[in-house]
Amino acid sequence: MKKSLLALAVLSTTSAAFADEGMWMPQQLPQVAKQLKAAGLKLDPASLTKLTEFPMNAIVSLGGCSASFVSPQGLVVTNHHCVYNSVAVNSTKERDLLANGFVAHSLDQELPAAPGSRVFVTKEVLNVTDKIITPEVAKLQGKARVDAIEKNQKALVAECEKDEGHRCTVSSFYGGLEFYQIKQLEIRDVRLVHAPAAGVGKFGGDTDNWMWPRHTGDYGFYRAYVSKDGKAADYSKDNVPYEPKSFLKLAKEGVKEGDFVMVLGYPGRTNRHRLPSEVSNTFGFEYPAFIQNSNETLAIIDRETKGDRDAALKVAGRVANINNYYKNRKGMLNSYEGSDVLERKTAEHAALKAWVNADAKRKASFGADLEAVEKLIAQRDAENKRDFFYDRSSPAMLTVARAMYRLANESTKPNADRKAGYQERDVKRIEQSVKGANKTYVAKVDKAIVLNNLKQYNAQPAAEHNAVFDSVLGIKAGMSEAELSAALDKLYAGSRLEDGEFRASWLGKKPEDFKASDDAFIKAAVALYDNGMKQEAANEELAGKIQQSYANYMKAKIAFMNSKGQAVYPDANSTLRVTFGKIASRAEGADGTTGWSAFTTVAGVKAKATGEGEFNAPQAQLDAINKKQFGKYVDPKLKSVPVNFLATLDITGGNSGSAALNAKAELVGLAFDGTLDSIISDWDFNKAKTRDIQVDLRYMLWNMKYIDKADNLLKEMNAE
Repeated sequence: MKKSLLALAVLSTTSAAFADEGMWMPQQLPQVAKQLKAAGLKLDPASLTKLTEFPMNAIVSLGGCSASFVSPQGLVVTNHHCVYNSVAVNSTKERDLLANGFVAHSLDQELPAAPGSRVFVTKEVLNVTDKIITPEVAKLQGKARVDAIEKNQKALVAECEKDEGHRCTVSSFYGGLEFYQIKQLEIRDVRLVHAPAAGVGKFGGDTDNWMWPRHTGDYGFYRAYVSKDGKAADYSKDNVPYEPKSFLKLAKEGVKEGDFVMVLGYPGRTNRHRLPSEVSNTFGFEYPAFIQNSNETLAIIDRETKGDRDAALKVAGRVANINNYYKNRKGMLNSYEGSDVLERKTAEHAALKAWVNADAKRKASFGADLEAVEKLIAQRDAENKRDFFYDRSSPAMLTVARAMYRLANESTKPNADRKAGYQERDVKRIEQSVKGANKTYVAKVDKAIVLNNLKQYNAQPAAEHNAVFDSVLGIKAGMSEAELSAALDKLYAGSRLEDGEFRASWLGKKPEDFKASDDAFIKAAVALYDNGMKQEAANEELAGKIQQSYANYMKAKIAFMNSKGQAVYPDANSTLRVTFGKIASRAEGADGTTGWSAFTTVAGVKAKATGEGEFNAPQAQLDAINKKQFGKYVDPKLKSVPVNFLATLDITGGNSGSAALNAKAELVGLAFDGTLDSIISDWDFNKAKTRDIQVDLRYMLWNMKYIDKADNLLKEMNAE
């Protein structure tokens, strides 16, 4: 196979890439070996390309967070906020694990994680671009192109998943210029092992989120289970702990400022290769609209759950997720305002077009697509703006009904012809989601949120409405809030889908069963189906055109940057990446404040603790701090137990729970956050300001030893 553009982009570089910047694919690391070694790595950089060997085979994904094996018995460490929903669904008013924390002192005390929880172990990554964009596909446009790409993806996935118990995906890189097949072992029996009290794991809450100094013990533990024959299996009391080929060893020596550190994980998404128009739309509309809507949603949830602890626990995971993104987007906007990001992106794009137009061959290769992609993206963004409230105006149980009816229709087709997401490989995930919906569903909360969005959708001009949706919900332009509420009341009252057993009984039924139903949400799902398929086809027609033009735009951009001796790493897309740098303070804090030290200590926990709300540190912890009961976890220079530390690492959402490793690939902490004034690096990396935040391993172990008495886990990890 010819060398990929990704490899060429690195190999053709004449100037060194910044160690701090770049979410590198493992296979790229030999090309930045000199930088890795100069930064302090003591391993052979080539060892990080071997996904089935240490340390890469100890790094796992939770499907939204990162994690790693830390014992031969499948013990998995990640962030507290990554296990948060599992703690919440196991909590009750009488046994509030969120508030008080949880430790399983033996295997039989471990609790099932939230429905649908997974541990994914990456086994293989292959470049399959030539199998996805075949000569025949290259000639296609619009939906035909999308369908052909999906057909090729499904064929590769089906072949890959003949290896039972594995989950395979084909991910695109550089806007669809390249495709890689990722094979992962899918562990389906995941159990909650340990999470500290909220006064540790969520200390500082939303007040401290994205802020520094930070004093949050953001860690938690799962365990992965398999059948007795070592294969992935659904939850069963007969299952046994998974035995990973490798697991991370805990560093015996603590880290200090200036030390090499790298993070291995699954960053979600960055946007550094986006067009200026996309930057303008995101910061001019998408983020402001999201912030406003999130603010309204949080207020509604607070109002509807006040005095109802059981309801609050059910939606706790949703609240935490909204709060996280709410503050993230606000920070993005604050960083963007007054900056020159758009001006620089515009100038860079103009320079690219000038370079293309300066050469007849380049203009013939790239010119038309550079013009086309801007028009196509403008169309997509206008449609997304139109549908902002429409997309948020469906009741949760209507969404469930639509998914079940779609599955019923897709199940009438041969598996290879089904839409991706509704194939046989997806059925178990859908079933778990449907059956487990009640654990996070509160009807009064759902209805209040839907009503708020529906109100704003209905205020839009009639031309921006979906007539079928309006008819099904029984709404008309000009209706008052009370009338809209009455329409929703009728819909909710006419359905039994809130009943878990009734809802589960619809799994596996045929389309004609759905069509014969008099359940309000099921009837609505059936009525919306044809229109939904029409919308999907239109979206795919546009997406196919964008994919074709965007891929060629990225090809031009890579060639342009290579011509200037600059490396090009792909934007993050939830695939395994490595980023490296050093532990470092900052000369200047946010908004011109005094500099930031590289570490915080438990002295800061004591100073912040109020005994209530977001700063409710456990009394046992405060007692240990007052007694200076630090044991071997004290830092000799700090004279205290370090809590969190800053590093110059390039991370983003999805990196939560990523292992922070020292030069010998030993675990020294877990990445869990960034700082508010530097999170705009998702769009525009700021070398001077960017710092990510890790919870220090020593703080984790100190809490487990002296506060939660998790001696069994310490022994299992060889931390005693």
